[in-house]
Amino acid sequence: MIDPMLKELKQEASTTRRVLERVPDDKLTWRPHPKSMSLGQLALHLATIPGNISRIADRDEFDTAQANFEPPTPTSTEEILTAHDASVQAAETFIGGLTPERAMASWRFNHRGQEVFTVPRVGVLRSILLNHMYHHRGQLSVYLRLIDVPVPVIYGRSADENPFA
Repeated sequence: MIDPMLKELKQEASTTRRVLERVPDDKLTWRPHPKSMSLGQLALHLATIPGNISRIADRDEFDTAQANFEPPTPTSTEEILTAHDASVQAAETFIGGLTPERAMASWRFNHRGQEVFTVPRVGVLRSILLNHMYHHRGQLSVYLRLIDVPVPVIYGRSADENPFA
């Protein structure tokens, strides 16, 4: 289960980087709605998901009281890409170092000391790392479309790129 997940992370991280590369420096503070993250905040959040969630999954439990849910605003696309590369490397190291026993060990999610759920650690990596990353990558592709930035191929073709043409 570890090797396929590691392979998926590497493949999807490459796709994510292509999307992040499209984020324009001059639009980092743009947001589609007052309640939405800015483009820069969303991109940096996406970039840091693998490393941040790996650090959380390395523990036996996590309490939301320890979290800062206010994403910082980056100053450049280069900052986002650098953060992404470091984040992916940290996740690859963590996932690659897991034993089957540690991957299946229980991990607890708490809210102010109260257990919300317990899952195998591998479940955290699947849902809170990988699926969370895909969710925000999809959001970012919509942000790019809204500001008329060509959306790269993610799976198959996009309206702007066709790898099959």
